[in-house]
Amino acid sequence: MSKVPLAVVVITKNEEANIDMCLGSVYGWADEIIVVDDESRDRTVELSKKYTNKIFHRKMDNEGKHRNWAYAQAKNEWVLSLDADEYVSDQLKEEIAKTLANTKFHAFSIPLRNYIGTYWVQHSGWYPAGKLRLFMRSRFKYEEVEVHPRVFLEGDTGHLTKDIVHKGYPDFEHFLGSLNRQTTLEARKWIQTGRKMSLGRAIWRTIDRFPRSFIGKKGYKDGFVGFMIAFFASLYQIMSYAKYWEMKNLHQDNIKH
Repeated sequence: MSKVPLAVVVITKNEEANIDMCLGSVYGWADEIIVVDDESRDRTVELSKKYTNKIFHRKMDNEGKHRNWAYAQAKNEWVLSLDADEYVSDQLKEEIAKTLANTKFHAFSIPLRNYIGTYWVQHSGWYPAGKLRLFMRSRFKYEEVEVHPRVFLEGDTGHLTKDIVHKGYPDFEHFLGSLNRQTTLEARKWIQTGRKMSLGRAIWRTIDRFPRSFIGKKGYKDGFVGFMIAFFASLYQIMSYAKYWEMKNLHQDNIKH
């Protein structure tokens, strides 16, 4: 069976616990596997060598720019973008192979099956929650910002039905750690782009996010996990504002002194 004519691009940093799962799911299926490593200090690079010789070393400056650089290393026009804590289901591999053989679209969204520990989160807005992960690299670009970069696409988007499996949160501790990192980047993004955020607006968004997730997006169907997701969604807003306030005031104090 011939390989699918696409490049799987994976960005890594200290991912020795996940990289075998990720790259193993596409090894022998994808024509090209590319790993762009951000100064890992564990066995990520060593383990990646079992699956590809296309391993690049680049320190991440911001997410959007880093991802754009990574995709530019591909020789194939079609790119499948994976995170190191994700893997491609067998059903999705079959669907992609059939789709790329004859398509009018220039990109595709793919459902993400997200887990916290062993629990598959099927509500709370987490599933199917399609993400644009398969695209023609000449028509695709990320906004070059640190967190939540927007997608710019020249062309039409189709939608696949099979899943990328995301095993990103082994437990709530890791979930909270990710929340802490993301809110720091969010606050920094507001500062860098000159965005104005008031306390009143931050409080409103904090209050609003819980019912939106738990009730509006039916998080209650995920039980306690859904409650925690809604709580963290709410916490994200006020944590981002607290860090934004601190960064802004610290910057002003530095100017005065």
